[in-house]
This record gives sequence, structure tokens and C-alpha cells, in this order.
Amino acid sequence: MSTRLISGSAVALVTPFRQDRSVDTDSLRMLVRFQAEAGTDMVIPCGTTGESPTLSAEEQTLIIRTVREEAGERLIVAAGAGTNATDHAVELAKNAEKAGASAILSVAPYYNKPSQEGIYQHYRCIAEAVSVPVIIYNVPGRTGSNVAASTILRLARNFGNIAAVKEASDNIAQITELLEERPEHFSVLTGEDMLILPFMAMGGDGVISVAANQVPTAVKQLVEAARAGRLDEARAINSRYRRLFRLNFIESNPVPVKYALALMGMIEEVYRLPLVPLADENRLVLKEELQNLGLL
Repeated sequence: MSTRLISGSAVALVTPFRQDRSVDTDSLRMLVRFQAEAGTDMVIPCGTTGESPTLSAEEQTLIIRTVREEAGERLIVAAGAGTNATDHAVELAKNAEKAGASAILSVAPYYNKPSQEGIYQHYRCIAEAVSVPVIIYNVPGRTGSNVAASTILRLARNFGNIAAVKEASDNIAQITELLEERPEHFSVLTGEDMLILPFMAMGGDGVISVAANQVPTAVKQLVEAARAGRLDEARAINSRYRRLFRLNFIESNPVPVKYALALMGMIEEVYRLPLVPLADENRLVLKEELQNLGLL
């Protein structure tokens, strides 16, 4: 029997800001309620979609505490707490645990381009510093380097609290190796909404989704249908939302999804530099799709 703790539908939560660019905790609470009511399994504040590079340590703590308070026992709160300096990443992870996170999502070191041994030692330090589960975040398109399957599996086998990987690549060979060789406790989640259907059909455990900000019920239903082998149902859901999945990345995430949520009346359309509002032509295309889906 599997002993995996992390699975299902997770949302990479946006960080709502007020016009003065301070954290909008009222809107944040509303977003958490929206996810809980939709049946989302896990919510992830302070990740890339939450504009984590622009958040101070104090804001990270505020956001995690607010999400934890609003989520109660309804949702797993897996807080983003990663950076490319190991000592700082350890500090962020400790702070997130103290703020109430029940798991940590930690991005692989970016820009430095460490060796696989360097990546291993980075995650070793984080795993040894906290008692909650740690989710490795492998996103080569943003970090500039890949966390090899052998490194992920080595970490999973050597540290009981290395509990999952968010695999945000389209490397099918690597995904297959992870799924076939992982230890029993270790979850493999996709970070790509466009890959939910094939990923789940391969035996994946779930998704950490951007589109779940907008359509959490649909993402949950897609994951559940694919996991249960109801592939006709899963294909129909995937077909309906496939264009939205793609348009959420028409410009850098989270600009499109925050624009969509603003149109839906859930947040104000405020970003922190260097992110800027969506180009006019892309606003029109995304708004049209939201209308087609009945979200406006």
C-alpha cells in the first residue's frame, strides 16, 4: 500500500496586492476559501505564481500565516520557500514551518547552475533543517539547469521528509524514470497544466496548477477522472480547458492569471516590478477565452 502523503489537485496561489502594492490579506483569504469550496487538496502560497522573488521575509510569514488560518484543516498548506543561496533557502524553509506551513516547496538553485552534487547538498541542508515534508521543484525553463532523476531519487531514498517533486519539465523519459523507480513514500506531481492528462495516465500523483486559480473545480475533476481511469471524461475536461491552460502562459506567469482573476472580480490587477500588465492584444485574447468558458 502506498504511503504517499501528497497527491491530488494543488494550486500555485497568486499573491493579491492592493494598489499601493502591499499584500491584500482580505483577497488572499477569499482566494483560499474559493479553493477550499472547490475541493482543492493543497494550496501553495509564496511560489513563483505568488511572485516570491518580490516578497520580503516578513511578507512571506504574513502570507503563510494568513493562508494557514483561513485554510484550517481543509487544505494542506505547502509554502514556497526556495532561493539559490542554500543558507537563505534554509532560513526561508524554517520561517515557513514556524509560520504554519505543513510542507515546503523549494525551487532548485537557479542562475548559479550547480552540479548535481551541489543540488543534492542544497536539498540535504533543507531537509535536515525542517521536520515537515519537502517538495523539490524542478523547473529547468526558469532555473537554467535540470535536477536529474538520479539526484531526485537519491534524495528521496536518503531523506524521509523529501516527500515529492514538482516536475515542471516535459522530459517524458525523466518523468517515467521517477515514476518507475521512486520509493513508496515519494510523490511525483506535474507542474504543467497542459500535461495533466498524459501525466496522470502514466501513474502520476497530481498537479501543482496555475489554472486552478481560475478553475479549481475543473482541475480537480480532471485529476480525479484521469486517476480513476475515466479517460473519456478526462479528455473532455482537458479539451474544454486546454486553451486556457496555454493562454495562462501567453506572457510570463503570473501576469495572465492575475489579469484573469481581476476580470473575475477576485483581486485587483496589481503586480510588482519587474512584472508589468499584459499587452493589449493578449488581454483581448484571454478575456475572450474567459467569456467562452463562462467565467465572466
